[in-house]
Amino acid sequence: MKDSVLSIEIDWREPLDAATRLADRPGFAFLDSALFHPELGRYSFIGIEPFGIFTAALGLATWNGVPLWLPPLPALRDLLARFAFDADPGLPPFQGGAIGAIPYEFGWELDGLCSPNHRIEQQEPFYLGFYDLVFAFDQLRRRAFIFASGFPAEGEARHARAAARLDHALCLLDRSPADGAPQPAVSDWTSNFTRAAYRAAIERVQAHIFRGDIYQANIAQRFSADLPEGFSPFAFYARLRATNPAPFAAYLTCGDAVIASSSPELLLRKRSAAVETRPIKGTSARAAHPVEDLWRAEVLAQSEKDRAENIMIVDLLRNDLSRACRPFSVEVPLLCGRESYANVHHLVSVVTGELAAGKDATDLIAAAFPGGSITGAPKRRSMEIIDSIEQVPRGYYCGSIFYLGFDGTMDMNIAIRTAVLKAGRASVHAGGGITCLSDWADEYAETEAKAQRLLDAFACDEELEEVPQ
Repeated sequence: MKDSVLSIEIDWREPLDAATRLADRPGFAFLDSALFHPELGRYSFIGIEPFGIFTAALGLATWNGVPLWLPPLPALRDLLARFAFDADPGLPPFQGGAIGAIPYEFGWELDGLCSPNHRIEQQEPFYLGFYDLVFAFDQLRRRAFIFASGFPAEGEARHARAAARLDHALCLLDRSPADGAPQPAVSDWTSNFTRAAYRAAIERVQAHIFRGDIYQANIAQRFSADLPEGFSPFAFYARLRATNPAPFAAYLTCGDAVIASSSPELLLRKRSAAVETRPIKGTSARAAHPVEDLWRAEVLAQSEKDRAENIMIVDLLRNDLSRACRPFSVEVPLLCGRESYANVHHLVSVVTGELAAGKDATDLIAAAFPGGSITGAPKRRSMEIIDSIEQVPRGYYCGSIFYLGFDGTMDMNIAIRTAVLKAGRASVHAGGGITCLSDWADEYAETEAKAQRLLDAFACDEELEEVPQ
């Protein structure tokens, strides 16, 4: 049991079915490949009842509320080393470890930046639950597993705890799912930008570009609304995954915030020493008529502006990965490929590398967070300009939801198409990359298209639209 984890295979069930039976458990975290893909959206995972909580904010890291007195990433590295095990390579890749979220502003700490705008609202913490009990679903082979490591116990006690946890998990799955209640609609959304203010923001970014400060920057608007009495966050998420299925979707609680994400974008994937990132740059709204929809996708694929935007971010990410990867190992196997989702088409590229000797997942986070596709290029100056224009912290939006296995395996999304529910309020951001070729009206329409599926999920049942196939 020293370097292994106990596991059992269970009868196949859909991940959402299991999630409805487990969502009331403490620390429930659902990493959900809601849009199946044999490589990108193959696995889903559920963690419950974490044995420890790691947080970091304003440079201070804690473990179960106790200060660690190390910078956040070195502190996290030390914690993960306490619970290291060798995973079974023939089973789903996450068999126990940390699940949580990093706010966008953590990137400011990594770059040594500071801003008074980040004190306007309480900053969201870097938040990770450490899970000894994980449910895993291989949607390609339609196989399901439960893993139990027995941590934080040690020795024979660890083995006994792992066996007991597996029995506990089986009992939980035998429960009936909670009865669904009618979901009240959320309406009266307000944005922190008027249409005129968003135009002015685009023109400010372009002025910086013409002065040579940056090549591009990503500007987002935030939509907010009050949550009505009786609102169920998990019922909302179930609706979101139905209206906007995505391969890197997630639902989890981070302290007093609930995050519901339908992200299509992978920030980092680590398998042994192999590293991959998949930046999205270039978006067009889908059309209801198949012929027009295909035409829009082809126009996007040939767009000089969108391709240039994508290639700039690919260059940025090649540089980011090179900070943690073996020299000359960083490659671009796909440039400006096309992917389609419920409401939009995207241009997506793939950048890969091989982790350098002595480097680990925390080094990758330090090298590449936040993702260049949601900052701009060059990253540091773009982040400063974004902050001066948006003037409010992004929080978990444009941060990352991820797992980091006790064996070093990692998957991180970029938390776009994401709603944050906190203190009776819901917030949804939507943005886009601005270049010298950007038309402000098109950019404004793009933010509306990106936000629409999330807002649809907040509407009442009768108002839901069909998802284009």
